[in-house]
Amino acid sequence: MCGRLSQYRGIHDFVAALSMPGALINSVGDQPLGRYNAAPTMQLALFHIAENKLHADAVRWGWRPRWATDRAAPINARVEKVAHGPFFRQIWPHRAITPVDNWFEWVDEGGPKKQPYLIRRRDGAPVLCASIGQLPDAHEGPGEHDGFVIITADSAGGMVDIHDRRPVVLAPDLAREWLDPATPKERAEQIALHQGEPAKAFDWYRVSTAVGNVRNQGPELITPHAQ
Repeated sequence: MCGRLSQYRGIHDFVAALSMPGALINSVGDQPLGRYNAAPTMQLALFHIAENKLHADAVRWGWRPRWATDRAAPINARVEKVAHGPFFRQIWPHRAITPVDNWFEWVDEGGPKKQPYLIRRRDGAPVLCASIGQLPDAHEGPGEHDGFVIITADSAGGMVDIHDRRPVVLAPDLAREWLDPATPKERAEQIALHQGEPAKAFDWYRVSTAVGNVRNQGPELITPHAQ
């Protein structure tokens, strides 16, 4: 999975897709988020549960343990290793959902530049990405070392022609189970490994190469682009 995505709807649109009853502790505001071209290190809206309430917080995309000072903070975690490897051990119990509208991948089609593609749900619904992170404390608020990563899996079907990795996207019922602190770690691992949405749930199309510049923002970045 490449490091670009869109998160432009309002948080309440994402909550509606999650279909989770109860109180929402909303720290990201009620206006459309407006990020058509979000990149690593940006603060993105993230769902997690604390004290039996759904929280929507702005959290930095990317995380590393404090001892890993020799590398940049990863933005993704491979589903095959995330539950048992030492790198993400600290945050594996802290599950979250990153709600996005779409993500982008770049494909070498023989031109002077790689061609960007937009990938979205075929039904137009928000994309609920399984994530883990060091998350804001319900009482103390954001911390200096907060951050999150999106869990990725091997691509399948036609999607492998776009990129060999994809986010683990969960249907709303599985997203709620993933978020629930009462869900055992073993069950969470099985959800991530085996119950992500299949390739047929998505479609993709070419978009403008302008998305390659993170300074570019706006709805024109997500419109189909002729070959």
